Amino acid sequence: MFDQCKKSERLRKRAFLKLLEIKDVDIRLLTLLQGKTAVDKGVHIGGAFSATIPLTVLYYGGIMNYDVEQPTCPGQDLFVLSKGHAVATLASIYADLGYFPESYLINSRCHDSLLNGHPGPLLPGVHASTGPLGEGICVAQGFALAARCGRSFDVFTMVGDGELQEGLPWEAVMFSGVKHLDNFCVLLDKNEGQLDITDHLHYPMNNLCKTFESFDWNVYNVDATKYEPVLDAMMEFKYGPRNGRPTVIICSSRKGQGGFSSFMVGHKVEFTDAIVNQEIQQQEKSRTVKAEELAAIITEAENKEAADTLRGFATEAARKMGLVFSVSKDGIAVKAGVKEVKTRRAKVRDKKIIYPQDKLPVLDPSKNYNAQEIVNSAMKVFAIDSRVVSVDSDLASTSGLEAGVSWVDKNRALNVGIAEANMMNIGESFAALGYNVWVSTFAPFFNWQVFRRIAVSFQERMEDIESKAGWLAAGHGLDITFLSTAPNLETKTNGATHMGNDDIMVYDGIAHVKIIDVSCPQLLLSIMKWIMEGNKGLVYLRILRSPAPLIYHKDLRFEYGKGIYVSKPSASSACIVSSGHGVYEAITAAKLLEEKGVKAEVIDMPSFDAEMAIELHDSGKKIALAEQNNGYLWHHFRKTLFGRKNLKAENLIPINLLDKNGNARFLHSATYNELLSHNGLAPEQIAAAVLNAFKSS
Repeated sequence: MFDQCKKSERLRKRAFLKLLEIKDVDIRLLTLLQGKTAVDKGVHIGGAFSATIPLTVLYYGGIMNYDVEQPTCPGQDLFVLSKGHAVATLASIYADLGYFPESYLINSRCHDSLLNGHPGPLLPGVHASTGPLGEGICVAQGFALAARCGRSFDVFTMVGDGELQEGLPWEAVMFSGVKHLDNFCVLLDKNEGQLDITDHLHYPMNNLCKTFESFDWNVYNVDATKYEPVLDAMMEFKYGPRNGRPTVIICSSRKGQGGFSSFMVGHKVEFTDAIVNQEIQQQEKSRTVKAEELAAIITEAENKEAADTLRGFATEAARKMGLVFSVSKDGIAVKAGVKEVKTRRAKVRDKKIIYPQDKLPVLDPSKNYNAQEIVNSAMKVFAIDSRVVSVDSDLASTSGLEAGVSWVDKNRALNVGIAEANMMNIGESFAALGYNVWVSTFAPFFNWQVFRRIAVSFQERMEDIESKAGWLAAGHGLDITFLSTAPNLETKTNGATHMGNDDIMVYDGIAHVKIIDVSCPQLLLSIMKWIMEGNKGLVYLRILRSPAPLIYHKDLRFEYGKGIYVSKPSASSACIVSSGHGVYEAITAAKLLEEKGVKAEVIDMPSFDAEMAIELHDSGKKIALAEQNNGYLWHHFRKTLFGRKNLKAENLIPINLLDKNGNARFLHSATYNELLSHNGLAPEQIAAAVLNAFKSS
């Protein structure tokens, strides 16, 4: 009796595996359809085909808990395709499951298609843009961390072995082990090839098992040319006991695995009609054989009752896979089911942070404040709302974030150590789930590569939200504040690599980033309140490191894109525009000018104000742009005023950290006063520059 039960169980499993193999062919056929119809006939086929078995198991093997109708519904398992080149396989699966119509697979990679060369939120069900290698695993790890702050769920990601030559993935691997993320499963597509060479790696990775184990991971090394070992490993992760360790399943195969032609092993190929039709025919023949093998498995049942039971099992299993299993006088048939688009637009998210406003700090005009003091005390109030999260990178003492948020909930105050790229990727994960996220490090330490990818994710989300046919609704953008400490001349004696004079121009080149340079502690508090209103997007917020007095009254209300008059004497003939700590020097410079008989306005421009720039130019006043960086405001003034009739360039007085020829450079260690003096930014030097402009005119 025991042997009979064991045989029945084995037959069910064999039937289930054979159904997965049939589904496998259907997915490959959809992938080939993409290659046949793509605008460039192109698909990264080698990596897409080696990814097919693990991804088919994940989505059809009873592993993931996902909601096709509402992919943003809290509590469901999440997947991130870190090796973004395998998007064709993911898209085939998503079209089959009903995230979007099969027509999306046609004419892919063209401008009007939502299916690009890499996955992103333009495509329904995709939560992050990936493609820059090594970042997807970091984002996935962030989702696994977020599962501890609300409803628990599991997170899966697929990385490539070539991708592990990047340094970024190891930041996530180390941190995941330390944080005991046993809800995190990495599928490592070890296909032994990359772009330049498809049959081996530039950097052999023969000790991956020991490497992951050394970081406290559970490791399964499986033959991913077959379904059973991959299914068994995933079932063990999903339904086996959890031991406080993340899991990696090393899926050993080859590029193009599951394809027939040697053509399929290429990294990125351009199909001809002849080769793609040949491969389609071979796949269809394979599908017929697999259906016959399924029929043979059912005939192995002990008797009619057992066969009927097995057929019933196969019918239900096939239905869950989107297949139609039928029995007729002609035998057993397995057909692809009718595909139905199931995904609906997400519910609107209210991003406004709720907090007791009367609990916010009240600043004393007679005192000086460090910016981190303001951040710390304010976050103790803002973090009462469970949607506020902070991530630091071993510089929490300069940001004030960790101490403030952890005062309310230490689970929402993360410190990733010296791993800025991982910090930023984790920030996107929380933001994608609706959190108001703050990440912080020194001004020059933010990772440009990650910054840019996050901005791509942001843009795709906003485009989808604005689309009538989109799957995301209002409030599903990314709210991330990049809190930049020690910008401008605030680093002082720490050395050239730590000087924050060029960051503002570098990050200004990244689309969709709102740049704000803060002077007064009261202004900082007002900006934080503005951010907590929600839906502010990607904010690069530069804060002072040194204690500073108040400039503004407690009723100040910050408006992005608006300059602020600090002083506006009547009959003024000059204006000094600055931001950050430079505003204090501008105030002193204006007083020195007044002693010389020149009345000068002082404008704090924490974010660039184009309308004010035009008004100032048209006023005919001398305008000194005194900046402790490489000329952010100067750049935007020129861009705004360029081509304007009767441009009075002689009235613009740039004083910044560019050299005398207008070229960027790096700064050496010095005291604050030395840096001011050396670069012509001391108050008396600013005043002298304005006076010289009058003499020259």
